[in-house]
Amino acid sequence: MTQKKHALLLFSKPPVPGLVKTRLTRERGGILTEAQAAEFFTRSLYDVTELCMHALIEMQAQQDAASEAGHEAEQISYDFFVSTTPAQNVEVMKKTFDAIGPWPMEIHYLTDQGKTFDDHFDDAFAQLFALGYESVVSVGGDIPTMPKTHVSQAFAWLDYFQGLGTPGFVQAPCQECGTSLVGYSFNTPIDHQSVYYNLEGKAALDSYVEKLAAADIPSAYLSPVSDIDEASDLAHAISCIRAIAQAAKTQPGLFVPQRVLDWVNFMGLRISTPPNENHDPRGSIDQ
Repeated sequence: MTQKKHALLLFSKPPVPGLVKTRLTRERGGILTEAQAAEFFTRSLYDVTELCMHALIEMQAQQDAASEAGHEAEQISYDFFVSTTPAQNVEVMKKTFDAIGPWPMEIHYLTDQGKTFDDHFDDAFAQLFALGYESVVSVGGDIPTMPKTHVSQAFAWLDYFQGLGTPGFVQAPCQECGTSLVGYSFNTPIDHQSVYYNLEGKAALDSYVEKLAAADIPSAYLSPVSDIDEASDLAHAISCIRAIAQAAKTQPGLFVPQRVLDWVNFMGLRISTPPNENHDPRGSIDQ
């Protein structure tokens, strides 16, 4: 029986006040203190980690059951990695995760390096491929509303493309022409150069699309997931999380980012919108 392993990569800074989610802070026109922004990100990091681990554990169980039943010719495993920079921040990340451990899966740690974000992203992927991982799916720590199925679908699509003999790519956009999930296989002819560190004003999503088209790389598109950078992003996420929590009472399989929700409730955050004075004149239309 052949063996194949996949990696889920959480690419993140450590949740230190003044280092993360600064656009949510009052110093940058937001509504939170630096400590509050870091606390929000810590809770989001925990929720995203748990969400991803739940997805990986479910996938592993399905693979193990298929292997035991003799339906699979391959033994497949999934591992969870956190990549951060510089090297001394690895210990900070370990302490962050250990603070509420133990976790249902082992957390492996990487230090990514480079001059630009693109270099750091390439380096993290390259390290995992060098360790023998066939495919890597990466997410950020600020997407607590990501559906759990995004993780399983991402790996399924990469397996599908490999089975066709045409290594592929998978991505889910965020709300601002960027990405919330990116994944590809060790032999997919693509990298992150000029995607996030782009001096021509090109959006990350468009940069990936151009690379895919130029190299004729098959790709899969997952539904957009909003990350949280601005106060408006946070407001949108809060409304979505409350809707997820309500729907989870009757809709099986939903993951509720409970730590973020508990923080929102503790903070007493409420979403409001100004009265819409530019409403459609339905009364006159009906008449």
